[in-house]
Amino acid sequence: MNCIAEARQLSQPHAVSSPQLNDLPRIFDPAVQLAIWQRPVDPLIGGYLDASLADLGSGVRQQLKPGESPDLSRLPAGDGRDALNTDITLLADILGELLDAKTIGFRLEVIGKAMCPRLHVDRLGIRLLCTYRGPGSEWVDDEGVDRSRLGVGANGLPDESSGLLGPSSRIEVIPPFAVALLKGSLWQGNGGRGVIHRSPAVAPSEAPRILLAMDAGW
Repeated sequence: MNCIAEARQLSQPHAVSSPQLNDLPRIFDPAVQLAIWQRPVDPLIGGYLDASLADLGSGVRQQLKPGESPDLSRLPAGDGRDALNTDITLLADILGELLDAKTIGFRLEVIGKAMCPRLHVDRLGIRLLCTYRGPGSEWVDDEGVDRSRLGVGANGLPDESSGLLGPSSRIEVIPPFAVALLKGSLWQGNGGRGVIHRSPAVAPSEAPRILLAMDAGW
């Protein structure tokens, strides 16, 4: 497929970023820990969220069956809410089809500070993330990283001084509105691996950050 041939391999070999939706299934490649579908910012959704910040509360959490749309009735009405509904439905359908899941659980979270500020690996199979507002999630490649320094191995030291990161390590950022599939340590054959990532710091001028997270239900 041409779209696969055009996929941009990041500087790190275990991540793939492409403007083509059809490249997301490359997450199933045993070597790939992160697959990113690059999308432009949707100004209708972005403008709606900016204008509705005071009325979003803590966000929305729901379980969706195949083909089911989310109930966003608690959010302010408008064309932007309809566009957000359509996008969440699309992403749930994509993840459900990829993982052959009976349900998809999603969290649309309104975040004032970093939820998981330390670099870590999720104990799950594959998770979908999309940041609609604010800075995107941060990640780092395996090359030069000492995984023994994750979690308690850091001895309470910050990521940048714990010994986790090597001289060649570089913190990468998933762009806003991009759709990312992150492979965790519980994916079949992925023990001891999984993409190393963290929540970004949220400056007062950028707050709140609005993040969509999706997981498959069985």
